[in-house]
Amino acid sequence: MNPVRVAVIGTGSISSMHLNSYFKNRQAELAAVCDLNEERAKQAAEKYGVERTYTDYRELLADPNIDAVSICTWNNSHADISIAALEAGKHVLVEKPLCRTVEEALRIQDAVKASGKTLQVGFVRRYDPNAKMLRAFVDQGDFGDIYFAKASSIRRLGNPGGWFADMNRSGGGPLIDIGVHVIDLCWYMMGRPKPVSVSGNTYRKLGNRSNVRHLSFYKAADYDAEQNTVEDMANALIRFEGGASLLVDVSFTLHAKEDRTAVALFGDRGGFEIDPETIIVTEKHDTILNIKPQTDYKEFQFEAAFQNEIDHFIDCILNGQTPISPVHDGVEIMKILCGIYESAAKGVEIRL
Repeated sequence: MNPVRVAVIGTGSISSMHLNSYFKNRQAELAAVCDLNEERAKQAAEKYGVERTYTDYRELLADPNIDAVSICTWNNSHADISIAALEAGKHVLVEKPLCRTVEEALRIQDAVKASGKTLQVGFVRRYDPNAKMLRAFVDQGDFGDIYFAKASSIRRLGNPGGWFADMNRSGGGPLIDIGVHVIDLCWYMMGRPKPVSVSGNTYRKLGNRSNVRHLSFYKAADYDAEQNTVEDMANALIRFEGGASLLVDVSFTLHAKEDRTAVALFGDRGGFEIDPETIIVTEKHDTILNIKPQTDYKEFQFEAAFQNEIDHFIDCILNGQTPISPVHDGVEIMKILCGIYESAAKGVEIRL
């Protein structure tokens, strides 16, 4: 079987996870890279032995020797590039979030249907080894009806600035950047119930806190302390059909004593935590048990999750399977995210 010839569009920081993973997949071949910054594209091509480089994704998509693309660009370009790639007959793996608005998401979904090609949304937390293990427990009914989830992704100092802090390019701040991960993870573990309403709040109180000394944090390549048009933090209550709910809070910056990620889900037969470490809670012989599964790692494994994600994408292309993170799920998550922003702006609960 011939390898799937893949191009990576956008060679910023997250692209290395895609490039590394394709490089390690024996059924994939890195055929091209593309970036507006020609020098950066050439550096990535040289590192991974890629022959062709582009600065215009349209020229890349016209290449008949490319079967699939990974889209690792700014959020404001996800929709246009995804649709163009599908119309060019390419399979697509698009980084999260799917796009910036529900309207864009529906346009992408229509393009997927019209093209018959595979589109996989980069909800990488679904592909983590421990998440995959816990999902097997969920599927076997070990936790029963999961009716409540609680997720936090708190950075006390961590606004990356640059395009991340530019509403026009990103579509939002911590909610759409890191909140999307924990919201999607909980929703997926809950069985993807239909969201019916959201009530949310966003705050812009602290800015990027570039004045803080003695603590370092990741900064985008185009970091500019004078530019920041996104929220510092957000919180929300999401209600689902059947009565289940998800409570979430996220921040780029907050007067918290430490960074913290915590994800927990609760069912009528048991519960489990995914972050900060994997724990299963159950009851047996009238005794509550906290169970630590014996796995290689107790926490989220970034590189393993990306490798699983890329491997799954290639398998879906070769075998005609539907991804476990299909375009429909990207649309539903965009409805939730945009609903939270709308609720915060209007100060009311939003029906979805």
